[in-house]
Amino acid sequence: MLFNSIHFLLFFPIVLCVYFIIPSRVKYIWLLAASYYFYMCWNAKYALLLLFSTGATYLSGYLIEFFDKRSQEKYKKYCVAGCFTANLMILFLFKYFDFAVHNINRLLAGFHFSLVTPSFDVILPVGISFYTFQALSYTMDVYRKDIPAEKNFFKYALFVSFFPQLVAGPIERSKNLLSQINQVHRFDFDRARAGFLLMLWGYFQKLILADRIAVIVNQVYSQSFDYPGSCLALASILFAIQIYCDFSGYSMIAIGASKVMGFSLMENFNCPYLAKSTAQFWKRWHISLTSWFRDYLYIPLGGNRRGTPRRYVNIMIVFLISGLWHGAAWTFIIWGALNGFFQVIGSITKKHRESLYGKMGLHTDSVGHRCLQILTTFLLVDFTWIFFRAESMSQAFSVLKKIAFSFDPWYLADGGLYTLGLNQKQFGVMILGIIILAAGDLLKNRGLCVSEILLRQDLWFRWLLFIGSIVFILVFGIWGAGYDAQAFVYFQF
Repeated sequence: MLFNSIHFLLFFPIVLCVYFIIPSRVKYIWLLAASYYFYMCWNAKYALLLLFSTGATYLSGYLIEFFDKRSQEKYKKYCVAGCFTANLMILFLFKYFDFAVHNINRLLAGFHFSLVTPSFDVILPVGISFYTFQALSYTMDVYRKDIPAEKNFFKYALFVSFFPQLVAGPIERSKNLLSQINQVHRFDFDRARAGFLLMLWGYFQKLILADRIAVIVNQVYSQSFDYPGSCLALASILFAIQIYCDFSGYSMIAIGASKVMGFSLMENFNCPYLAKSTAQFWKRWHISLTSWFRDYLYIPLGGNRRGTPRRYVNIMIVFLISGLWHGAAWTFIIWGALNGFFQVIGSITKKHRESLYGKMGLHTDSVGHRCLQILTTFLLVDFTWIFFRAESMSQAFSVLKKIAFSFDPWYLADGGLYTLGLNQKQFGVMILGIIILAAGDLLKNRGLCVSEILLRQDLWFRWLLFIGSIVFILVFGIWGAGYDAQAFVYFQF
């Protein structure tokens, strides 16, 4: 079930109405049933994988606490190791098995060996990377004594399967979400209104921008050999906006829907394209995943406590695994490696750059300098997005080669701009949407909350704006044939 489908627009109000009518003691049971129904709308049999991950991590938490009371540290570690192994093996089987076999075969072929193995050709279970990481974080939190083990299996199952953020995050922490499941939630008009505003912004990002931009990006990248470098550069820049709007849009809808029901989810994006360095970018982009890797991988590896060289190694390990987490392909691994490399280089050269700025008399706090930092960071990040979007390494290098050596800017100036999938009117709507997006991020980056500003306006103005926004999204939103909902990009991960 997609957030931008008719199915969800019927499902969510029903869930809300029942949730606020039934007694508090059974609310979590209703949400659990709704969450499993939500997930089973994609493929009912894969709910068994969700249930397995839930059961394994629930049992691990119970056993860890059991052995902790008896000061049996060795068995606690066995529980953590067993739980992680079981969950990651399932993730490997469904997501990485074919990729691993293919690369082993290629390696053996270089030594003139032939290895024939059956392929494991299955549809990737939607959201498996997200709910696996969320469940494993619970095991680690119990092991570290950050939280007590949850005794109620159904409440814990709701933590793992909570439908707004189940398939694409934010990847919630047990300390935040589990505690809220135990709270009593009653309908609150102001909270619900704020939640619906977040959902509306999410739908704007998805339907007005992400899906409209996807028309150009998909057409250019699917026929990359037929277009000059200028078109590929434009498509690559637009893809950076597309994936931001698509993923941020999902997160906004998830956070808003949760807020309507009384739950607060963590922020997942914070104006990432206004970052002044790649390190800052990753503190603003997919915050729930970045902080997960920081807390459960980077710090256990030693973080920055074992010297500078080891810190750089840890950064590279984290970003290589982050790339692999996103997809079983070398393009994702290179994407992760580049992001880690840019952070390491940025850290190594920081003092030298600051010294050079001082000698040149540059004011690092000036508007011009900040704009240059933002632009440079965007270009570096956008360079990595080429590998993220490309279907193969050969296509990625082909795109880069064309941008560098066959740019041909006159192709776009001579009317080629409107042959990329959007006519002049649709292109104008896209530009308007990007301007609105940029204005919203600029205000947020300055500490101004747009929704709070809107809610302080007169009642007639607010309703006029709300209704106008809904009509604008319905009229100008991009819909598939027969108003089919377009999937979110991060569902494939």
